[in-house]
Amino acid sequence: MKYLIVVDMQVDFITGSLGSKDAEAILDNVVEKVKNYDGRIIFTRDTHFSNYLTTQEGKKLPVVHCVKDTLGWNIHGALKPYANLVIDKITFGSVDLPNVIKDFNEEIEEIELCGLCTDICVISNAMILKSAFPGVRISVDKECCAGVTKESHNTALNAMKAVQIEIK
Repeated sequence: MKYLIVVDMQVDFITGSLGSKDAEAILDNVVEKVKNYDGRIIFTRDTHFSNYLTTQEGKKLPVVHCVKDTLGWNIHGALKPYANLVIDKITFGSVDLPNVIKDFNEEIEEIELCGLCTDICVISNAMILKSAFPGVRISVDKECCAGVTKESHNTALNAMKAVQIEIK
C-alpha cells in the first residue's frame, strides 16, 4: 500500500496568521495530488490550545495559530473533502503517525509527504517516518511543499536527501 501524508494544510498556514504566498502557491498542486492519489491519505493537523503563548513553542514563535476549533485550525476548504483521516498533533512531528500506519497491518510500498512547512513539520514527520520504517521508500514532493522561506525550504530538502529521503 502507498501512503500520502498531507502535513498541516490548514487555513492558518495558507491564508491565516502564518500564511504565505508560497503556501498559497502550492495549494492547487496539493489538491491535484490528493484528488488523483492511488493509496491511503492521512492528513496531519497542527493543534494548539488557548494557552499557546505560554508554551515553549509559543514563547519562541509568539503568533497564535491553529488553536483547536478555530477557523485557522481547519484543513483548508479545497482539501477538506479528502481529509477523511486526520491526526491532530501538538508538536512539529507526530509520534503517533507511525502507529496509525502500522495499525492498517498492510505491506507498505511507499510513504510520500507533502504540505507545510517543509523546514518545520514536513521534515519532522519525514524523519520520524524514516526512523520508524527504515526499509520503506520515503519521499517528499517538493512541488507540493513550501517552507517559511525559499532558502529554509531548500535547506530542509537537502537535509532530507542526506538521510535517503527521496525528493521528487
